[in-house]
Amino acid sequence: MPFDPTTASVSRSPSGIGRRSLLRGAAGACGALALGALPAPSRAASGPTPETVLRIADYKALDGLALEASGQLPTPFRSQFAEFGSGNLIVEAINAGSIDVGSSSEIPPAFGIAAGARLSIIAVVKDDVNWQVVLVPPDSPIRSVADLKGKRVGYVRATTTQYYLAKMLGEVGLRFTDIQPVALTPAEGQAAFEQGALDAWAIYGYSVPFAIRKGARVLVTSNGYLSGNYLYLASPDALAEPGKAAAIGEYFLRLRRAFAWRAANLERWAQVHSAAIGVSAEIDLEILRKNSRQRDLAPITDADVASAQNVADTFHQLGVLPRRIDIAPAFDRRFNDILSRPLS
Repeated sequence: MPFDPTTASVSRSPSGIGRRSLLRGAAGACGALALGALPAPSRAASGPTPETVLRIADYKALDGLALEASGQLPTPFRSQFAEFGSGNLIVEAINAGSIDVGSSSEIPPAFGIAAGARLSIIAVVKDDVNWQVVLVPPDSPIRSVADLKGKRVGYVRATTTQYYLAKMLGEVGLRFTDIQPVALTPAEGQAAFEQGALDAWAIYGYSVPFAIRKGARVLVTSNGYLSGNYLYLASPDALAEPGKAAAIGEYFLRLRRAFAWRAANLERWAQVHSAAIGVSAEIDLEILRKNSRQRDLAPITDADVASAQNVADTFHQLGVLPRRIDIAPAFDRRFNDILSRPLS
């Protein structure tokens, strides 16, 4: 069942956003100072009105589809969904004021804050880590991470693959420079891996089961290296508007119900989701059943802040993040009560 645009106002990804190259950072910018100057959280006296517009960044067939499939749409406010291809673009859109709320991994906010972006982290999505792995060819002599020394290892730069690969190497006394790292897009990595141009490939998502079905072997998963945290981000300006802040709270409640429905109806969700993304329901269901955990939305904890800081510090140590940042001021726990409340 594809996402039905008649139940919510769906827009395209914003086209007028100035590309400020947030990934490059800004040498003199101080994101922490900008975030520290935010006004105190505004509290809505009542729920959102039908005139309230909440602009929501989403990915293909993800949270918007879960809301639709679980019967959580329409919302009592005007929800406008825009599809994005990456968390980096969502950070740019939030900073530009084109989007009110959206999610990403722990990595894009770190780069955005380093570049002076205005954003707040308001909730944590807990999700799977089993399908983020290091693959080797079926006949490879590589049997451990230590065996990667001097080998050609593909990865996706400034993503979770670079993070967990660095952590895995460090655990066995190796540095990133002790391998031959090859930064590739997922599509480029798949082609290089299948052609034998890589000795190993750090990759995530649907590339993993497809490669395994062609004979690839999982050397190690990211379980124990990744937190499984994905961060819900918001525009400080949206949070300052009582109507939008109330709409975000309502959106989170509905999203929690949608995730609970997903977890309780894996076969139905696999049918809906697989049809939307163009893969077989069999593969989709295999991934869902082998997940380390099902997708959920949770309140912010001190451990979540520490995890995000560790990610930022790791990328700074790798020389990818231009400067060390303090990410704690970006976290805003105003929705923790809503995120902790038992679902009705």
